[in-house]
Amino acid sequence: MDFGIKGRNALVCAASKGLGLGCAMALAKEGVHVTITARTVETLEAAAKKIREVAPGVTVKTVAGDITTEAGRSEALAAAGEIDILVNNAGGPPPGDFRDWDREHWIKAVDGNMITPILLAKAVVDKMAARRFGRIVNITSSAVKAPIPVLGLSNGARSGLHGFMAGMSRQVAKDGITINNLLPGRFLTDRLKQTIGAASKKQGDELEAEIVKQAGTIPTGRFGTAEEFGQVCAFLCSVQAAYFTGQNVLLDGGNYPGSF
Repeated sequence: MDFGIKGRNALVCAASKGLGLGCAMALAKEGVHVTITARTVETLEAAAKKIREVAPGVTVKTVAGDITTEAGRSEALAAAGEIDILVNNAGGPPPGDFRDWDREHWIKAVDGNMITPILLAKAVVDKMAARRFGRIVNITSSAVKAPIPVLGLSNGARSGLHGFMAGMSRQVAKDGITINNLLPGRFLTDRLKQTIGAASKKQGDELEAEIVKQAGTIPTGRFGTAEEFGQVCAFLCSVQAAYFTGQNVLLDGGNYPGSF
C-alpha cells in the first residue's frame, strides 16, 4: 500500500535507537525525508547511516541535542524546515516511590514528557494548517492506559499530555491535521533489556532466560519490535489515516486485559 506521503518532511525526536528509530526508518521507507534528534552524536550518526542504507533516496538530517531544552527544540525545528510530520518522543522519567519525589522531580518529568511535545506541536501546527496537511504522533506509554505504580512520574506527565492533545486534535482536525498517541507496551529495546538485566541479576538468572520468561507473560508470547512499531506510526501519518485523530493506539501484544 502506498501511504501517499512520499516527499513529505518529518521531524522524529529521540530517534537514534529504539522506537524513535523504528518510526524514522518506517517513514523513510515511505519516501519521507527525516530529521532525527538525539543527545549523543555517535549513536545519532550511526542511526542516520542505517536509515540511508534502507532508504537511499531520502534526505536524512541529524541534530544532536536535548529536545527537552529550548535550544534543542529551536535547533531541531530550524534544521527540519517545513515539517509535515512530527513524531514526539523522549525518554521517560525514572521509576521510584512517590514518597521520594519532590517538586523538582515533577517539574523535570512534566517538562520532558508533557510540555516539550506540546511546544513542538505548537511550533508546527499553524504551518501545517496553511498547507492543509499535518500529522503529529506522540510516543507515550501503555502506562497511561494501565498505570504502573513505580512509574508515577511518567503516569502523571504523559496523562497530562494526552488530555491536552485530545483537545488540540479537535481544534485542528478541520485543517487536515491529525494528532494521535502511540502507547507502547513491552518492546525489546535497549532500555527494556537493561531493566530485564537488572531483574535477572537480582534473581540470579541468565539474561536470555529472563527475557524468555517475561515474554511468556504477554498474550502474543513475545516482545514487540521497533520495526513493527514504526510501521504503525507510518500508517498514522498516511493519507489513509486522515479520518483517524484524537486516538490512543495501544500496542502491547494484548497485555492490557480490558475491553476499552
